[in-house]
Amino acid sequence: MNLSAATSLRTGTVQLFTQFFSVQGWALEARLLRWMTLLWLSVGLVVLYSASYHAAEDDYGRGSHYFLVQLVWMLIGLLISRYITRHPLQQMMRLSGILLLVCMLLVMATHIPGVGISVNGATRWLPLGPFLIQPSELMKPFLVLHSAQLFGKWHKLTNQTRLVWLGIFTLGLLSILTQPNLSTTAVCGMTIWLIALAAGLPYRQLILTASSGFMAAVISISLKSYQRDRIISFLDPWADPAESGYQLIQSLLAIGSGGLGGTGYGFSIQKEFFLPIQYTDFIFSVFAEEFGFIGSVVLLIFFAIYSTIALAVAVQSPKMVHRLIAIGCMVLLVGQSLINIGVATGSIPTTGLPLPLFSYGGSSVIANLITAGLLIRVARESREANVLSLRSLPRPKT
Repeated sequence: MNLSAATSLRTGTVQLFTQFFSVQGWALEARLLRWMTLLWLSVGLVVLYSASYHAAEDDYGRGSHYFLVQLVWMLIGLLISRYITRHPLQQMMRLSGILLLVCMLLVMATHIPGVGISVNGATRWLPLGPFLIQPSELMKPFLVLHSAQLFGKWHKLTNQTRLVWLGIFTLGLLSILTQPNLSTTAVCGMTIWLIALAAGLPYRQLILTASSGFMAAVISISLKSYQRDRIISFLDPWADPAESGYQLIQSLLAIGSGGLGGTGYGFSIQKEFFLPIQYTDFIFSVFAEEFGFIGSVVLLIFFAIYSTIALAVAVQSPKMVHRLIAIGCMVLLVGQSLINIGVATGSIPTTGLPLPLFSYGGSSVIANLITAGLLIRVARESREANVLSLRSLPRPKT
């Protein structure tokens, strides 16, 4: 290869790389959300490496195992997210119904004996080679997409169409609830409900739906003893410190041990000996111990800024459906984060929800990056207009 050919190849590679990551022409909100999502993901990877190192070393003899697996899922999620941000939202909206139904079928497949994989008494996973996927996590962004379309066009739809899709939503939520997975069911149900509220549905229907969801949760708690134990331990974890209250007590000890400035990155004591599921459900406890009160406040401020930009995108969207998609994406990303932090700090009962873009899990990180991609795409389409070039205008006849 001669010098000119090598130079051309290098130039072409640089141009391709630049084009791949280019945000030229994007609206300000889209750029901010993109960089904030990448920052969120990067910090999450750093925290995950620390939180999972000792567990991975014990389980696999290699401390970086969970970090490297998460890195692979992250790259897959980023590629999907990139495609979403660079193609019209209408393409994803056309596929949302089919993708939602596929995910629901996969959730139902977890109930088939010999197909679904049980972990800690819950059958929420399906095998994918050496990995496990959680269909209920993958379902979340498509649930936002399709519920936004349904409620955004609610007044134009026939009663039959409304009832069919409400029945499909209900069936999907019941399939998740019976895995059992009350926490994911609650998040999905609240997301649908908030989208319907933002769409301006009658309060009577919303109150009736909320009451039905509350009764379903009460029935589930009544039938599942471990869910009752979580409620009781949340109210007084020290009543049974060795069993039902153990997780919350160790989480509170980790957070309290962080003090003002934290113990320092990698120096959490609780993650090594006491804190359970430290790289998934209670990863915030590790973060709070290592970065302290100051780091935790900075993280909360980050979430506040992210949600403010997302709400600004929703308010500026000229189309109702786009507005509802932005609201739904914000609820999934920021709302679920606050629920996870609430669990870790003992503010709400233990739920088992991951911290988006922090917790280990391929299905979770892919679903959250898809959700972020949808939000960024809404920001792009809400503020960017198609400008007609002057050269394309027909010349006036003289």
